[in-house]
Amino acid sequence: MSRSLRILYVLSAIGTSTLVAQAPARTQAQRDSLHAAHKGDFDYLLGEWKFTSVSKEWGKGQGFWTAVRLGESADILDEYRVVGDSGETYVLLHTLRAYNAALDQWELVSSDNTTGLKDAGTGQRVDAEMHITQKFGVSTPEPTIWRIRYYDIGTDHFSWRADVSKDDGKTWQTDFLTIEASRIGPPRTMASLTSTTPGR
Repeated sequence: MSRSLRILYVLSAIGTSTLVAQAPARTQAQRDSLHAAHKGDFDYLLGEWKFTSVSKEWGKGQGFWTAVRLGESADILDEYRVVGDSGETYVLLHTLRAYNAALDQWELVSSDNTTGLKDAGTGQRVDAEMHITQKFGVSTPEPTIWRIRYYDIGTDHFSWRADVSKDDGKTWQTDFLTIEASRIGPPRTMASLTSTTPGR
């Protein structure tokens, strides 16, 4: 089983009971309406991308970003890879994005090779942009909070920037990391893991 699929199985196991317990009372019809309105919020990210980046800590970077829809759901799984000039991998991050109609927000959880599933966040569409607040390095001695904004979103390009706090939101480094992404592959969907016709 691939690492991406293991992420999905573990996330399903831990659930989101804490978040759902705080959800306002909404009827099923209201939740369905919200889901229909927001299920495509991250559709622009589907496909394969090449990006360049500038970080106030690490300098200039480059890499590849691929996102797929999971079967028949609205959920998105993406892989973000920072590479060197010879193709060596510096950062490899997987993120699962799922819309929670009970709370009217996107929920995200990310994992690299060592941090498990502690790096969670939430997202909202704001006009033509997507805004995310997410914690990274939660299981390390130096966790950070990231305020991320996707903007100038088009069919073949988007811009991304993040402010970062290293003191639990007391102070922020603005534009800590900026990204310019260009499409190199079309949107795609990962086939469902189960079948309605057992044995096939």
